[in-house]
Amino acid sequence: MKKVLAIILGGGAGTRLYPLTKLRAKPAVPVAGKYRLIDIPVSNCINSEIYKIYVLTQFNSASLNRHIARTYSFAGFSEGFVEVLAAQQTPDSPSWFQGTADAVRKYLWLLEEWDNEEFLILSGDHLYRMDYRQFLQRHRDTNADITLSVIPIDDRRASDFGLMKIDESNGRVVSFSEKPKGDELAQMRVDTTILGLTPEQAQAQPYIASMGIYVFKREVLIKLLKESLERTDFGKEIIPDAAKDYNVQAFLYDGYWEDIGTIEAFYNANLALTQQPLPPFSFYDEQAPIYTRPRYLPPTKLLDCNVTQSMIGEGCILRNCRITHSVLGVRSRIESGCIIEDSLLMGSDFYQNSAERQCSLTKGDIPVGIGTDSIIRRAIIDKNARIGHDVKIINKDNVQEAEREKQGFYIRSGITVILKNATIPDGTVI
Repeated sequence: MKKVLAIILGGGAGTRLYPLTKLRAKPAVPVAGKYRLIDIPVSNCINSEIYKIYVLTQFNSASLNRHIARTYSFAGFSEGFVEVLAAQQTPDSPSWFQGTADAVRKYLWLLEEWDNEEFLILSGDHLYRMDYRQFLQRHRDTNADITLSVIPIDDRRASDFGLMKIDESNGRVVSFSEKPKGDELAQMRVDTTILGLTPEQAQAQPYIASMGIYVFKREVLIKLLKESLERTDFGKEIIPDAAKDYNVQAFLYDGYWEDIGTIEAFYNANLALTQQPLPPFSFYDEQAPIYTRPRYLPPTKLLDCNVTQSMIGEGCILRNCRITHSVLGVRSRIESGCIIEDSLLMGSDFYQNSAERQCSLTKGDIPVGIGTDSIIRRAIIDKNARIGHDVKIINKDNVQEAEREKQGFYIRSGITVILKNATIPDGTVI
């Protein structure tokens, strides 16, 4: 693993996750009450003994830089690092990143300085736990130029992914199509029993989808990026073209994996963590922990509360409220009489002490947290939000899409998203 260099792609502007990406890069979006999305691929690398990690970003990277600097510091006796490479303009390259491949190409001059044998290319907005050592072993055993991590997928979601066909005899990828539609999609149907699925499973999942996780031989990646400057994306251009002339192999991943690049997928993945008896993805794995920044917060305080099927981060203060099927982030503050159902609260970056909160109330301002007698259902409350007294965030008209930035909220797929630092006045009904 010392010969592997990991590159995590931070993604573009994150428009599908907006407004959560309004003030932060996509990998910096909080997840599961105390983590950030970037913690997932970085932790997978560390657990796989891959310690040289670059993160490529372009948009709103300040909070991501801060999180990585405070979280990942390897001992001085190791070559290990987690370093952010932000998009930059140079005399040779005056433009910003044009795509995933172009982002790596812009920093080839730096990547080539390392004495590595493989480049591991990862995405920054997926939720999964994976031992990359098995992935790389498959890559080396098949003497592949490129290896893709794949999953079987059903008809409903197939057009959202890059799909491929595989030679049954040697496992080589013979064709690849990025997010096909219509007739092109129908042509990508395959018998997925070649991946080891049962006939029943193969019938339900007749496509092989790329997870956006790749291993390249060092010289192959450098050659592909240097010889085709107009090709700017791995999934759309580099991989499909390489499938014709290079040994491109597929590695079947059979664990939980979720692309959480949309508000709906992000919301569902977070609330799925509360499922009983076992959630599809668990943070409770001592053998492969997910790391994040230690905050040294006090334990959560529950004062006469009713909490069912929920996760609550550290440092929260909850008074005489009801929490059902929800995830509460660090430093969440919920006052008496509140009802929180099917919601994700990201918590707060700071505490207001009793004097500050009382001063806010005296002035008619709203303190950070959820005010008394408020009801929140099927919502995402971003950090540092100030929700007043007797507020009802319930989407009472069942609106599917709405943009009310001046009022402090959006609605995406029927899920109400309260903006970071937003203030929702007393008595508001959304």
